[in-house]
Order: sequence, then C-alpha cells, then structure tokens
Amino acid sequence: MENGNPKKYDLEDRTLKFAKNVRVFVSNLPKTVSNFEDGKRLVRSSGSVGANYIEANEALGQKDFLMRIKISRKEAKESRYWLKLISVVDNTLDQIRLGLLQESTELMMIFSAIMRKQK
Repeated sequence: MENGNPKKYDLEDRTLKFAKNVRVFVSNLPKTVSNFEDGKRLVRSSGSVGANYIEANEALGQKDFLMRIKISRKEAKESRYWLKLISVVDNTLDQIRLGLLQESTELMMIFSAIMRKQK
C-alpha cells in the first residue's frame, strides 16, 4: 500500500504490458511484407510509449516532463495508426488488435489528461 492507496495503478507497468502485448500480437501475424514492415514500426512505437514515460518520471524540470509526456502521447497515437494498418484475417487476432487499439487510445487519453494538469 503506497500512500494509503491500495489500488494505485502504475502507469510504467501498464505501458510495459502494452509493449509486451504488442510484441506477442506481432509475432502471431500473418507473414506478409506489409505486416512485417508495419509490425516493426508498431513494435518501436509501442515500446517508446513507456520508455518516454519513464524518462518523464526522471525529468530535469517541468518543461522536460511535459515534453516527454507529449512524446508518450504521440507514440501511443502512432501505435494506433500501425494497429489500424496491420492486416489480420483471423478473428481471434482481430479481437486482440481491437483490444490493443483500445489500450493505445486509453493511454493517449491518460497522457492528455496529465498534460492538461501540468499547464
């Protein structure tokens, strides 16, 4: 129990889980040229969401913090783009893709809320 809040959700853990889930999803995609290229971009952007959030937590000041939060939001938005482009024919994979789209949208909204509070 940290700060008396037993349900405190660690955003670092959530972004890490998102990046790991993306990697599992990409590894199960049909092996097409477009999925290979789009999958590489998706893996990069999904990992960057959490990496920049970690950097924000170690920021040198408020401007640095805000810039890194903006980058995290941008990377979550980019992840959404690649998730929309990736081609899946399997219904199970499509359900996973939709879940990842939802998570990237929620992360974007969380980072937007953090940005609003900092201004």
